[in-house]
Amino acid sequence: MSEHNERVGFVGLGIMGAGMAGNLLRKGFDVVVYNRTAARTEPLVADGAEAAGTPREVAQRCDVVFICVSDTPDVEHVLFGEDGIAAGIRDGALVVDSSTVSPASTREWAGRLAEQGVGFLDAPVSGGSEGAAKGTLSIMVGGDDADVERARPYLEAMGSTITHVGVVGAGQTCKLVNQILVVTSMLGVSEALVLAKAGGLDLEKTITAVEGGAAGSWMLANRGPQVIRDDWRPGFTIDLQQKDLRLVLEAADELGVPALATSTIFHLYRTLQRDGLGGEGNHALIKALERLAGVQARQVDGDGRAS
Repeated sequence: MSEHNERVGFVGLGIMGAGMAGNLLRKGFDVVVYNRTAARTEPLVADGAEAAGTPREVAQRCDVVFICVSDTPDVEHVLFGEDGIAAGIRDGALVVDSSTVSPASTREWAGRLAEQGVGFLDAPVSGGSEGAAKGTLSIMVGGDDADVERARPYLEAMGSTITHVGVVGAGQTCKLVNQILVVTSMLGVSEALVLAKAGGLDLEKTITAVEGGAAGSWMLANRGPQVIRDDWRPGFTIDLQQKDLRLVLEAADELGVPALATSTIFHLYRTLQRDGLGGEGNHALIKALERLAGVQARQVDGDGRAS
């Protein structure tokens, strides 16, 4: 048991949430979990978590409640729907939303919970499923100083970089900045690997040659090898990436700023979704460029097979 004596709840055990909740358990926290598909709670319960039947029950049993679900309407439902968190939360509790959702909706939710005496942080994360599993996520946090410090022990159990970026809603805006950088980086990786393949280069040696210099990036180092191995397992799916890019484009429209590359990538991903590839990792962006070029950027063995 951790010396930190608050019980922590976790609602949403998907590709990111399961790893995050697992790290809370490994750090010794007393954790109550809920997921709409109850079977996803079973591995965590086996590791010592308690399962709850509804988000409301999580809130009734916990002092701090984390949320990590897919989209803005999902957070709204988890918070304020029938048997939602707001129906069971008590005065003085804290809600931390680690989903990637609308900054405007985030500010609205914080105001509604404040009327109940409940604190709220938006704390979206970056680092993919690998970072969630290893506890090395980058977490960008919006909210009051005191609430951030209260949540810090939990955040540090799940992430290696915790940055308080501003007031409520600022975390979500910062995450949208992150997503612009992620997808435009992957577009660059995609164009580069297609060119390398068309030019007859060994793709593994090419990545090794450039990743340690100015061209290096997280996406190149982590997703480039997956691409050339024909490995499309998601650290983050195309469908979820598209949801985030929609939020980026909405925010850009509201703020009156150009998002030229993001818009292009959104439409490239749309072609892949249309072909049923929405469940693949976001690095499958390269498939849209491969179709345009008539080139597949895969490393092959001596028999001509993908290695």
